Amino acid sequence: MLVQLQYLRAVAALMVVYFHAILQLAKVNPAVDATAFLYGETGVDIFFVLSGFVMWLTTSGRAMSPSDFARRRIRRIVPLYWLATLFSAAVALVAPSLLKSTVFDLPHLIASLMFLPWANAADPSTITPVVVPGWTLNYEMFFYFVFALLLPLSEARRIPAMFAVFAVILIACRLLPETTATRFYGQPIMLEFLAGVVLGWLYGQKVLLPNRWAWAALATGFVFLFVNEALMPPESRFYAWGIPAIFIICGAVSIDFSRLPVLGWLNYLGDCSYSIYITHAFTLAFLRVASDRLPIGILQQPLLFVVLALVLSSVGGAIVHEITTPRRKVAAVSRPPA
Repeated sequence: MLVQLQYLRAVAALMVVYFHAILQLAKVNPAVDATAFLYGETGVDIFFVLSGFVMWLTTSGRAMSPSDFARRRIRRIVPLYWLATLFSAAVALVAPSLLKSTVFDLPHLIASLMFLPWANAADPSTITPVVVPGWTLNYEMFFYFVFALLLPLSEARRIPAMFAVFAVILIACRLLPETTATRFYGQPIMLEFLAGVVLGWLYGQKVLLPNRWAWAALATGFVFLFVNEALMPPESRFYAWGIPAIFIICGAVSIDFSRLPVLGWLNYLGDCSYSIYITHAFTLAFLRVASDRLPIGILQQPLLFVVLALVLSSVGGAIVHEITTPRRKVAAVSRPPA
């Protein structure tokens, strides 16, 4: 795996942690004007483009059946997510005061476990699962489903077919009567996955930016991601936030990172990014509860709270990653004769 993809995973996960930490400050401590520093939601857009790129990269040129692909994705995504979902539901049932955006609701729980869009019982205006950040996984799993179904096609036909399928889905969702499903799947944010797939195809064809332009694209992408997040609403994210994310991925994969020293800690956080993403909501809830009971008042000191949120979410995600990831046995390989 390209090490720069690991770096981007880590950065995107920490961007989302930062975003939710600021939201905690804004909601729980109104005296702190934290909204001026509300950035990081666009880490999701980096994840989506990156996901499309990685799915193409890991299946291109390989004979992989839809069932094999699905089995690998389920093994990667489902166990930790189900554990987090059931834990959240249990807390919402036993100690509801600990959670601000989750109440126990059996249909909501079942839909969450099945990766189906469902109105949040705590806030029916939002379509989020029991573990609120898991809304992105509902999109991810839907993309995986479509991607798996198209794997039997030749690679030359797979990308056009993917565009056709998602175009039909988006148009149908706009024409059909409004439901939770049509509202959710009718969002063009899903096009970010397709952009990643195209970038993966271009990478496989060795269509890369020159090194100087690659660094410029990477820097420009992050600058515009930061600026557009401040200026453009989430409703326009598929182009206002998605295009900068495309620049970031395109620039990163074009750079030859093999000539640069490996940042081991950032590479490792990339491995832990999924665990960080899934568990950071629990870390933030712990910090909020701890702040209510500690005399120093963590939420009264925004910088301390944000730093602790980033550090503890990273540590907690790493611990969960180590516990839930099976260790692979590396077979000894004899050195061929010179």
